[in-house]
Amino acid sequence: MTGTEGVSATDVIPGDLPTILLHDAVLQEFLAAAVPEYRLITPEAQLPCFALLLGTVADSTLNVEHLAFGRNAKTTDPAARREFTETIVPRFGPEYGNELRGWWFDSADLLRISYQAEAAGLDILGSIHMHPDWHRICPELAGGRALSEHPTPMDRHAFGSAGWPVNLICYLETRGGAVYHALGAWALPEGPDGPLVQVPLRVRTAVPAGGGAR
Repeated sequence: MTGTEGVSATDVIPGDLPTILLHDAVLQEFLAAAVPEYRLITPEAQLPCFALLLGTVADSTLNVEHLAFGRNAKTTDPAARREFTETIVPRFGPEYGNELRGWWFDSADLLRISYQAEAAGLDILGSIHMHPDWHRICPELAGGRALSEHPTPMDRHAFGSAGWPVNLICYLETRGGAVYHALGAWALPEGPDGPLVQVPLRVRTAVPAGGGAR
């Protein structure tokens, strides 16, 4: 969620669903931030990872070119504390009362990123955040469901409040001691009260030098 409403490129989504083009380097940058946090998650330390997506719009394509990280103001912003206490915890469950679970983008950081993006000829296209495999880490905090790259009811609420064109969910899961990831892209093309729909997502493939066909 954001601390400032309206600082986003909400007018760039076309009538038809766009295709999201995500550069592999952007995904790797997010994973480099998210995986260390994921590995530190415990029932007490429910660590999040969240970033903004910056890029350009061409026809029916959103080109995600950069990430922007900011501070989490969930426990310091009065509006955030009120939103979590009065709306989110009663509506979506007591697990969101944990001070570390959930995200409220610091309004000063959001404004700074917006100005910097505009100066660079970029738009704030949306967000990306991490879903951990809560059902493995701590089943009682999973809310009776296994998380994935699909949105939760809380995500649906946050996407509607933020109003960005697209929101990515990066699901992390441990299997056999290794961390795996899956991605989903989601949008509300008819506005915050409309249906939440999955958006086509394509990740640019980075081919190492000399890695052509044999």
